[in-house]
Amino acid sequence: MQMSFIDWLHDCGHAALELAALTSSGFLHAVLHVVVYGTPVILFLSLIWIAFALWARVKARRALRGSLDEDLHRAHAVGLTDGIFKLILRRTRFRQAILLLVAAAAMPTLYLTLEIPKHIVNHAIASATKVIQIDDIAFTQVQFLVVLCFLYLASLLANGSIKYWLNVYQGRVGELLIRLLRLMVYRGWRRNGRPGGQAQLIPIIVQEVEPVAGFAGEAFVTPVFQGGTFLTLLTFMLLQDPVLGGAALMMLPIQLAVIPPLQRRINELNRTRVREVRRLGGLLGERQPLPEAGLRQLRLLFSSIRHIQELRFSIFKKKFLMKSAINFLNNLVPFFFYLIGGYLVIEGKISFGALVAVLAAHKDFSAPLRELLMYYQVTEDVRVRYREMQRFVAGVAVQHPLGPDCEPALEVKATAAMSSIP
Repeated sequence: MQMSFIDWLHDCGHAALELAALTSSGFLHAVLHVVVYGTPVILFLSLIWIAFALWARVKARRALRGSLDEDLHRAHAVGLTDGIFKLILRRTRFRQAILLLVAAAAMPTLYLTLEIPKHIVNHAIASATKVIQIDDIAFTQVQFLVVLCFLYLASLLANGSIKYWLNVYQGRVGELLIRLLRLMVYRGWRRNGRPGGQAQLIPIIVQEVEPVAGFAGEAFVTPVFQGGTFLTLLTFMLLQDPVLGGAALMMLPIQLAVIPPLQRRINELNRTRVREVRRLGGLLGERQPLPEAGLRQLRLLFSSIRHIQELRFSIFKKKFLMKSAINFLNNLVPFFFYLIGGYLVIEGKISFGALVAVLAAHKDFSAPLRELLMYYQVTEDVRVRYREMQRFVAGVAVQHPLGPDCEPALEVKATAAMSSIP
């Protein structure tokens, strides 16, 4: 009887992962099939979907940039370039290279902090002999335990020192660009004669410049450092056991499918909030000599303040919903570790030290994913703020006439273009 392709793939998976002994347990056998076969397929499809979505977003941004270039040429004249990444790279190129080199140096020390505890459990604590021979050097069990513990301490100190220096230097790079960007905005405001007076200038220089320019320390090093941390942890878990490594990735496709749509909605609300706050600043800076005009302005002020409150509450709800979803999915992975990993230890497929090391690695496994998702959120927020800053300096922000029937024109070309992206 000829074997079908599905049967052949099934047998190859069992042979490669040495799971033939697990066929007797129906439930675990089904779970293992989901982990071994389902996770890579779903992850691959998710990555393809994300690649198409990013490609669509890039096309939309290019089209939008071309339509706004004529409006923003005055912002470019004072140094506010097309994109925030181009500005950061032009002003801090050498410092970004230093950050990337230091981030790469942190990966070997991170791997040592994962590998050494496994040897402490397997070869020192659970050693079958009292004397442990390493090349020509003999250690007692206690001596070997002390040596490994001090090596672990040294790797922790090295990794922590690198992270400390990296964070300090990131802050230094961010503060440098904050000073430069404040000077650029002020120079552009003075040169272009931006309407609205200081009522709109002050909140931009004091509040909006800091999160935009402070992003300079994270722009390039965060995806490299956090992505490298994620790959290091994943590599370590896959080397201990491919099934446990696959279990660690089970929730990743769901996160990739759930989190970006929520974040896009938050971005739209943030974009609307920024413009409404700008509008409120313009209303506060206006002077109306007639009582009738003053009453109309008062109604507009109350309406704007109420609208900002509603927008902020909507943003809070969406952010906490996204945070709850991320936490639940991250906490669901240890369930599979205890179920699958515990069974593999009982069957003798992996050592107890390897399971302990994988559990310890997963404790830090969700952190880089969380940081990468947060980086995605911050990047989108910074893009919005920087684009609005360019429009302010260029003097093309939406102006709201004072009148009884005027409504805040919150939807502009940028929002319309981005809302159509999947």
